[in-house]
Amino acid sequence: MKQEYQKIAATIQNYSGEKQIETVKLYPGISITFLSLTGGEPLAFSHEPLAHILEINYCLSGRIGWHMDSGNQIYLGPGDFSLHTMDVCAQSSIAMPGGAYQGILICVDLEILSKHPPEALLGSNVTGEFLYEKFCKGNSCTALAGSESVQQIFSALYQAPEGIRLAYQRVKILELLLILSTIEVSREKHLTQYRSEQVALIRKIHDQLTQDLSKRSSIEYLAKQYLINPTTLKNMFKSIYGTSIAAHIREHRMEAAAKLLISTDLSIAEVASKVGYDSQSRFSAAFKNYFHVLPKEYRRQHMEL
Repeated sequence: MKQEYQKIAATIQNYSGEKQIETVKLYPGISITFLSLTGGEPLAFSHEPLAHILEINYCLSGRIGWHMDSGNQIYLGPGDFSLHTMDVCAQSSIAMPGGAYQGILICVDLEILSKHPPEALLGSNVTGEFLYEKFCKGNSCTALAGSESVQQIFSALYQAPEGIRLAYQRVKILELLLILSTIEVSREKHLTQYRSEQVALIRKIHDQLTQDLSKRSSIEYLAKQYLINPTTLKNMFKSIYGTSIAAHIREHRMEAAAKLLISTDLSIAEVASKVGYDSQSRFSAAFKNYFHVLPKEYRRQHMEL
């Protein structure tokens, strides 16, 4: 098992983008890892199928997606969390649609939890068998939108006071396990899982929309082009990228416009055209709404730096 943990750690350490990684052992068989990843390529994992290791992932910010062995893909946004055993992700990959992710990874050895639980859990129903049956039975992955109580615990784990950090995290991890044991899974909001081919289609649509920002395509046009229901298209896009199609593409347009204003001598009207606006006034209004200054003022401010 230690070798498999080392494989996973090495994969994360080899991440090509900027990273901050800290792992803390809280109890025998229970560890917590804080992750901050930005700007790298998708990570591919390969390790032994460890059916006795429960993995809990919580998204603090950004967005992250898992491509599981089953061919299913699931995406977590801020406040979302997932639970599965490490046989489900033995051959898997993760990607960050928005280019950044900050989150918490908790690993629990279910066998150790059952045989040698932390003293505070003695006499409770929090055992390895119980957690497995509740969240992981049948090689399943349970992915949920976080409740307020769960989000508070995860946030507390991340923001533990420096002087009492380890002791505080030990208490909070037990609180988390107790809260999880009381959750009625059937009543929680489950995140949708998609097949790989569905995700590939949405990414293809995303690339088409962002590669040439001067062109505009309606949802109805895209739905007909790719033979997909418009509502399904909107829902899947938001699940994967975290925002609506309109908001996501607007962000791309504004960021591209800002770069053109700084790096070229194009007129405001020419910049507007290149990012999909046939009206300079509409572009200027949208730019001001996004950056809180007009394009001309934005260019002037950055030329003075």
